[in-house]
Amino acid sequence: MASGGFFRQFRITLLMMVLFFVAMNSYLTRLRSTDWDDTLWLAVYPINGDDSPATARYIDSLTADTYRQVATFLAREAHRHGVAIDEPVTVKLAPPVSERPPAPPENGTVLSVMLWSLKLRYWAATHDTFDGPEPDVRMFVVYYDPQTHKRLNHSLGLQKGLIGVVNAFASKPLARRNNVVVAHEFLHTVGASDKYDPSTNLPLYPIGYAEPDRSPLHPQQRAEIMGGRIPIDRQRAVMPDSLADCVVGSATALEIRWHR
Repeated sequence: MASGGFFRQFRITLLMMVLFFVAMNSYLTRLRSTDWDDTLWLAVYPINGDDSPATARYIDSLTADTYRQVATFLAREAHRHGVAIDEPVTVKLAPPVSERPPAPPENGTVLSVMLWSLKLRYWAATHDTFDGPEPDVRMFVVYYDPQTHKRLNHSLGLQKGLIGVVNAFASKPLARRNNVVVAHEFLHTVGASDKYDPSTNLPLYPIGYAEPDRSPLHPQQRAEIMGGRIPIDRQRAVMPDSLADCVVGSATALEIRWHR
């Protein structure tokens, strides 16, 4: 009995130590990724989501310039909020990944979501095709042919692990709109929260509005990036065409430590 009690206590102590080190690692990663003293490397990993030739051709046409607007947008908004570093984020293009990431559980329990998060982090670590220094944030962009996929599942960004999964259209005319989603999910990885009502997709007032003090309030001219849409009136909002139509609002800037 004494021996059994000792080993049980030992296992509990070991588990607590592991959880402590995981928590400390997450905390230190959070501080490092939002101190904005050094440029964060964001690596984009294209994935053919529907195994179609059209999507494959689009992925073959991708270059780092495809995502340059993401870095430009983040630099513009960081400077507007007083961040001194010239280039807060640089975007690198990794070779395509041949396997799709594990899908999140539908209406999952807290435990199933936690297990999926761990599975995704392991999957990301074992499917890293980037040939260079380890990136700070990994964004897996899963492309679909818009001719056969009219609607896409929600994208996501995880602060724990600094990983994003973006569902995007394999279309040059929609590349700028895809970049809006990439920037949105990137900001999730560094601590930003959604600022829209998930039941309606309407931006929350005032934190989800680009210009909450505008008079008249509607129509808004731009989208708050975490609000996701441009409010036309109280019942309607539209997706921005590009990051040129987006801003980082004060609440989001505070979350990602652009305001100290």
